Amino acid sequence: MTDSNPKAIMEHGPMNAAQWAAVVVTVGLNALDGFDVLSISFASPGVARDWGLGPAMLGWILSMELLGMALGSVFLGPVADKIGRRKTILGCLVGMSIGMFGAGYSASVPVLLGFRLLTGLGIGGMLASINAAAAEFSNRHWRGLAMALMVIGYPIGGIFGGLVVREILQVGTWHDIFIFGGWATAAFVPIVLLLVPESPAFIDRQRGPGALETVNRVLARFGHPPATELSHVDPAAPKASIADIFKPGLLLTTVLVTAAYFAHITSFYFIVKWVPKIVVDIGFEPRAAAGVLTWLNVGGATGGAIFGFIATRINLRPLTMVTLVGATLMIGWFGRGADDLTALTAVVVFAGFFTNAAIVGLYSLFAKVFPTHARATGTGFAIGVGRGGAALAPVLAGYLFEAGFGLQSVAIAMGCGASLAAVLLFFLKDRAAD
Repeated sequence: MTDSNPKAIMEHGPMNAAQWAAVVVTVGLNALDGFDVLSISFASPGVARDWGLGPAMLGWILSMELLGMALGSVFLGPVADKIGRRKTILGCLVGMSIGMFGAGYSASVPVLLGFRLLTGLGIGGMLASINAAAAEFSNRHWRGLAMALMVIGYPIGGIFGGLVVREILQVGTWHDIFIFGGWATAAFVPIVLLLVPESPAFIDRQRGPGALETVNRVLARFGHPPATELSHVDPAAPKASIADIFKPGLLLTTVLVTAAYFAHITSFYFIVKWVPKIVVDIGFEPRAAAGVLTWLNVGGATGGAIFGFIATRINLRPLTMVTLVGATLMIGWFGRGADDLTALTAVVVFAGFFTNAAIVGLYSLFAKVFPTHARATGTGFAIGVGRGGAALAPVLAGYLFEAGFGLQSVAIAMGCGASLAAVLLFFLKDRAAD
């Protein structure tokens, strides 16, 4: 490879302000996703009160955008590889804006479910697009930092959202939460148009008419010299196939990490989705519940950052197993409830710390256990299936509450998903894949 093609120029060239600006936008987009996903958690106490909903129906409402996320990642993720990251991001922003505004003006459960599904579809496509964009706007040296910043945007969105929601609920209703989210989402459309070009890697790979001229315009915007040729493509190179991760050498790895992610994500989304409603049911005000959820995200952001630091010095698999067990213990402790809001908030912070740290560990394991040729396929499959657990968690908890189980019993049952994930990782072959 020479330094005259787009791939080499982006990989080995300096990282300038325009590239960092594009990466920062992906951080903001992930923060927006964090707020959009959690908006229904913030709104759930008011929705249940106004419409007289039981736990089972509320569970479906809490899960609907998670189902949309799973569908969006499966069906819209590949769209970003066909029409480009920028166009997909813009399309997802439009869909998310419509979904948020529609949810804000909903007057019935079916309408709310439909708009939450639409919002989730946009979020699913968005996550796939910004993950690729953050990597492709970065050079090799700074890519790790760029990806870490993008990932931590999600809990930052939850923190910011919690602070905003507390103010909204002082003077408004749950409808206003979604309307604010709609305006915030729509505001990112001009930001993306202004600061996020199409990625040079996508243009280079697509090789459409005038590709070299198009990619050179983006390179010039980033302060790089023009490419004299497109990257070399070996016509004899085999194309990646999803079948690779089900071949004998990888089948057990695929089953174990996918099942582990699915199991833990049920625990994670139980605590994320049900905290506000549970806090209100204990006897605190909805505004206080939003504050508790904010602190859950503070714990999550802190846990993810600390886990990443420790993982550079300790073996990844046992460290992830320890955090998974810690997640089970803290979710079970949360199930005891508390009369004191400060004590309850402290427990939630630690629950967020361990549950989100474990997710960081699982994402890191995906990159470690799958070989290069199957890494993207294996990671995508595990996350896609895992989002089924995300959608299942609030519904399952809702039916358990509906059946008469108390908070302690439901929390223990839902927290066991994290421990099951730790058991599954015990059987995972601890090796780095080439």
